[in-house]
Amino acid sequence: MVQQLMGEVAVRDGQIATRDQVIHTKQTHIDQLTHELAMYKRWRYGKRSEQLNAAQLSLLQETMDEDLAAIEGELAALRDAPVATPQKPQAPRRLRLPAELPRTDIHHEPASTQCPCGCQMQRIGEDVSEKLDFVPGVFTVERHIRGKWVCTQCETITQAPVPAQVIDKGIPTAGLLAQVLVAKYADHLPLYRQAHIFARAGVALPDSTLGDWVGVCGLRLQPLVDALRTEMLGRTVLHADETPVQMLTPGAGKTQRAYLWAYTPTSYDSLRAVIYDFAPSRAGAHCRIFLQDWHGKLVTDDYSGYKAGFATGITELGCMAHARRKFHELHANHQSQIAAQVLELFGALYGVEREVAELPADARRRIRQDRAVPIASTLHQWLIAQRQRVPDGSGTARALDYSLKRWEALTRYLDDGDAPIDNNWVENQIRPIALGRKNWLFAGSLRGGQRAAAVMSLIQSARLNGHDPYAYLKDVLTRLPTQKNHQIAELLPHRWTPAA
Repeated sequence: MVQQLMGEVAVRDGQIATRDQVIHTKQTHIDQLTHELAMYKRWRYGKRSEQLNAAQLSLLQETMDEDLAAIEGELAALRDAPVATPQKPQAPRRLRLPAELPRTDIHHEPASTQCPCGCQMQRIGEDVSEKLDFVPGVFTVERHIRGKWVCTQCETITQAPVPAQVIDKGIPTAGLLAQVLVAKYADHLPLYRQAHIFARAGVALPDSTLGDWVGVCGLRLQPLVDALRTEMLGRTVLHADETPVQMLTPGAGKTQRAYLWAYTPTSYDSLRAVIYDFAPSRAGAHCRIFLQDWHGKLVTDDYSGYKAGFATGITELGCMAHARRKFHELHANHQSQIAAQVLELFGALYGVEREVAELPADARRRIRQDRAVPIASTLHQWLIAQRQRVPDGSGTARALDYSLKRWEALTRYLDDGDAPIDNNWVENQIRPIALGRKNWLFAGSLRGGQRAAAVMSLIQSARLNGHDPYAYLKDVLTRLPTQKNHQIAELLPHRWTPAA
């Protein structure tokens, strides 16, 4: 009888243990789903549609105009000759500039009016060409007057040459081109909106014309971005990050997800610059193509696309902000006590960084070794101890695993005074792109995205160096046509100085 009762008790104990295991598994899954649901409620996105409305079609048309202008410019450069203009039934008439706009006369005369034969030349006339300029909010017209001089004895005629322009024989000045570029890529105004603004100011400029200008400027500015990239790859520590951008799929009438990659030196570096690289996907090969043979230290998040580069000699530096963010989400969503405790340790590490931010690299490393290393060691031991207590699959377990699996990369900054604690610097440089996505909606083509990336690289780099992007681009576009190739680096944002 006793043995029978003991057997029943043993069976029931087994059933209870099984049920406890099932309950534990279900509860873990419930906690996981609850955590994810809370995250989705906080990160809720609006509806996205791939259907093209009227505004999107207008944006597509302007990017096609830009592509055509850029392609024509490239062909002209490769052939070292002007692109032949195709014959049309009726040639378009040159835009007549409104007579009521104020004019500024700029005279161009020969350096010498003395004829080689020894006689003094006499002025017999002049050629006048008009270019449309733009001072923000006000249109003006530059009248370039080139006097003609002739020798009455030998009838030799001389005249000052036509000043070199970014767009030969076009009406826009460098100021107007800079305004269009800054408005499109810094102020996020699509070309059709700019056309409406210009019309209100008294000048009708078609979207296609503005698209042509943007395409040519993007092509002309690319050598500056290439030179900036060469200087950036000479640095030992870089940041990298990427953000999605919609790109129109050719022939499909829909968009696909492309990516804009961002690269920048650290905030400790004297080189203040950022380069955006537009790519059709998030494949890590795009990062390796950009970095080429560079073998420095790269600060990134945990995206797997960077892993192949780390296998070829690049040293991985982790982002402490990403590790901290996992626990912040737990604390914000569930008031987790574990998360609250670990956030205090993360806060102590960042407290050290605030104190050493303005110090030289050697001093920064020394203070980190003295003060931050003990904090990091305590944090590591705490993470290991807590991981043994929480069930697998829970939100807390995932947050702990993220930090523990990447601990070596997360703490490499402690041994290098030039290395930052996180990747926030490059994330701040991507924020303007996130704002622009809400206005220009998508890139019309791969070429259009690459052109936009080049112009945005120069605009954002100018901002980082404290320059007005409009003043910078106006001066660069003025000097670029006559700038020698081996002196192109003089126009980079970190070397540029405004004209006196």
